[in-house]
Amino acid sequence: MNYARFASLLFAGLFAGFLTGVAILELSLRGFDATVYTQVRLVELDSLDKLAVATLLPAVLSTAVWAYRTNTRWPTVSALALLVFVFGLTLLINLPINADQLEWNAQSPPADWSEVRDRWQLAHAVRTAAAILAFGILAYSASWPSRADNGKGVRARRGR
Repeated sequence: MNYARFASLLFAGLFAGFLTGVAILELSLRGFDATVYTQVRLVELDSLDKLAVATLLPAVLSTAVWAYRTNTRWPTVSALALLVFVFGLTLLINLPINADQLEWNAQSPPADWSEVRDRWQLAHAVRTAAAILAFGILAYSASWPSRADNGKGVRARRGR
């Protein structure tokens, strides 16, 4: 397996798993009031953005390299497009909401906190689904031999 394929799978998988974990946490918060939600969001916003950057950017870059170097270009380019879509959605919707929420006070959240939460969670659900789909496509593509394998990939070893 070449390095770009390995890095792409590793970082895309970590990113998809990270988003899934955040989605589960966010869904569990839906039953709580504004004070609890705001307090937990402020904790989330303390460092989770660093983890997102540390996994998404390497996933995009390594997937781009893999797409350039592989004979399974279309699936890999599709996964890359999904990751770029996730990046764009994050920049357009999630990050502006995150910036606003950093100013929230847990003792007196804004009156529209639930509408803001719902908008953020909807965008997050879409980007989580896209990231999981991208990882699935990459995992499927990894089972195909690449140019770097010189025809000695998984299928060649299995006699296909």
